[in-house]
Amino acid sequence: MKRIIVTMCLIAAAISPAAFANGLNLNGLGTRAVSMGGAFVGLADDFSALYWNPAGLAFLKKPTIGFNLFDVMPYGSYKVSVAGGEGVNTRTPTKHYLGGLGGWIQPIDDHVVVGIGIFTPSGLGSAWKSEDMAALSGGLSTIDWSSRIGVFTFAPTVAYKVSDSLSFGAQLDVSYGSFSLNTYAGSITYGSGTVVNLGQYEESLTGWGFGATLGAMFKPSDNISLGLTYRTPLTIKFSGDATISTLSYIGYPDTSGIERPITLPAWVGAGVAVKPLAGLTITADVQYTNWKKLDVLETTYKDAFWKLLMTASGNTEMRLYWENRTQIRFGAEYALSPTLTIRGGYYNDPSPAPDRTMNILLPSFDFNAVTVGVTQTTGNLRIDIGAEVLFGKKRTIATTAENITAMPGVYEMTIAVPHFSVSYGF
Repeated sequence: MKRIIVTMCLIAAAISPAAFANGLNLNGLGTRAVSMGGAFVGLADDFSALYWNPAGLAFLKKPTIGFNLFDVMPYGSYKVSVAGGEGVNTRTPTKHYLGGLGGWIQPIDDHVVVGIGIFTPSGLGSAWKSEDMAALSGGLSTIDWSSRIGVFTFAPTVAYKVSDSLSFGAQLDVSYGSFSLNTYAGSITYGSGTVVNLGQYEESLTGWGFGATLGAMFKPSDNISLGLTYRTPLTIKFSGDATISTLSYIGYPDTSGIERPITLPAWVGAGVAVKPLAGLTITADVQYTNWKKLDVLETTYKDAFWKLLMTASGNTEMRLYWENRTQIRFGAEYALSPTLTIRGGYYNDPSPAPDRTMNILLPSFDFNAVTVGVTQTTGNLRIDIGAEVLFGKKRTIATTAENITAMPGVYEMTIAVPHFSVSYGF
């Protein structure tokens, strides 16, 4: 048993940082909002206020239905030298991580507006070509290296307009999450010294969580709007199974039930929108995320053998060393005509994860993002098309004592995200 625990540390190194190695939130919902750099907390004047600031709904005067669909397409590369081997030089295959926002908004009277939002606040992942990863897969060219996390939120909302210049909003966030991880399981030595290549490791988890979003909006004049949004921490109690099928061939259980609660941290956004000229709107946001809330993650393995194994190798408790981060966002839109509007924006998205938790399955980067968009309006129908491109700063992870749980190498990432929205006001 001691020999197995020692040699299973390779599995620990592969699983632990891979499971939660990046900020988990997407960078915005709603084509118009995203096209303005996601600087929308202080404006929040369309159906995407269900995500950005529920207080903004109080100023909407007619029933509205809207839908947003987007496609996260990461383009990454990873290089590392392996002693005595060819090393790894690979790129991500083309993958599509779809998400979106749907919303219905209904004014009740001059003061109260209710709404229902359904959206994906989190939805990220990565995948790598199996044949390129053989040097890190015990020589096997069939090992699946991929990960995916997604959160689906149902959000009933109410907004109250205190006066023509002040409103408040509140929202209940009921969230369902899913998480999957596939990677190399390493090898173990057992018995009289027999070495067994364990091959594929798989993990599949789902869970529910509950939180809330609170918002306020103040409009001191027709040309200035100020907004504030607070999203509470939301803990999703993930549970599912972890599998290493090869374990059954050497007399050990190949599957264990596992439980791992994950807390999506508190988020605060403050924004301002200014209309200095007819047809022109300029916005700016400061958005803060309390990523330190995820500092320690605890995993419970239900099978007795897996529990003993993972406890001895330090995998029942993992420290992420994440830091709180602040995003700065700017946006602008200009109405070329009553039916055609163009917009653009920029935001900076710093990584919460240090080098010691960097991993190819959920890599983390400092991003600079640019956004563009256009709106065509016909009567009560509005169609928005937009895109954002995130340029990640290259990361070089060295092999050091501090980075012992990270995957060393050179990482690069660019992400393209096309957006489409359609909405109708009755």
